[in-house]
Amino acid sequence: MILCCGEALIDMIPTPTSTGRDGFVPHPGGAVFNTAIALGRLGVQTGLLSGLSSDMFGQQLTEALRASHVDTSHIIVSDRPTTLAFVRLQDGHATYSFFDENSAGRILGPDDLPQVSADVSSLYFGGISLASEPCADTYAALLATEGKNRAVMMDPNIRPQFIRNIDTYRARLDRMMAMTDIVKVSDEDLNWMFPSPLSLTEKVNAVLDIGPSLVILTRGGEGATGFMADGTEVSVPAKRVEIVDTVGAGDTFNAGVLAKLYELGALQKSRLATLSADDLAQALTHGARVAAVTVSRAGANPPWSAEL
Repeated sequence: MILCCGEALIDMIPTPTSTGRDGFVPHPGGAVFNTAIALGRLGVQTGLLSGLSSDMFGQQLTEALRASHVDTSHIIVSDRPTTLAFVRLQDGHATYSFFDENSAGRILGPDDLPQVSADVSSLYFGGISLASEPCADTYAALLATEGKNRAVMMDPNIRPQFIRNIDTYRARLDRMMAMTDIVKVSDEDLNWMFPSPLSLTEKVNAVLDIGPSLVILTRGGEGATGFMADGTEVSVPAKRVEIVDTVGAGDTFNAGVLAKLYELGALQKSRLATLSADDLAQALTHGARVAAVTVSRAGANPPWSAEL
């Protein structure tokens, strides 16, 4: 099982009303939640480890997980509120306003964590959970204890508005990347991590120096490139589709990559360290294919395997 560890929240999506003004409709979302949903729909055994509320939005999230065949046995339920993200769409691109104080997902401590079951073979981390405290420290501790013998992928998906102490965040991110096999970053992420005037390739190499076996760089419509620690480099183009919006695009790309590596039997620490160029190309291509379906329709609505 791939266990996705991080936030699940409600995206409040603007929708026209009968009066002509936009209202907001609640849709299940969150970067890590989206990846878990996409994996489940792609037929990969997957679960979510997150803090969910017992409120109406938490129930909506739980129902959505089960409907996409995502295991919920690692969910921590509390009566704290659900995180809400109000979305603004402009030319198909999304910006967010978050309401996250004292939420069920954010207020997680190490003592709240369940025992990770023996059938979990891989871990995935990402999103605002890596920046929002105290849960960020809790997920870092989880990685340190449970990631030693499991394949690990991380997408920091950096959102500066969530970072209250830059030095603390950078130090925690570096510690986690050192224990991670696959780090996926966008060009925006890299430029935030390394603001100095280096090329993107030099910044990727700086991430590889921290410890991962593979860094995947995504650049929207320009496609994705995988950089192995041994110098292997593989690029794939983005699949051209008519874009409705980009909500969840990167999250479902990650699911496509993980699903293909899982199918190839390559989602293991030893295999990832010596991943072939062909296997990497297959994984990146599958990620682009899955993401293309998601951006062709409204909201984070990843495809089922039959749709591919």
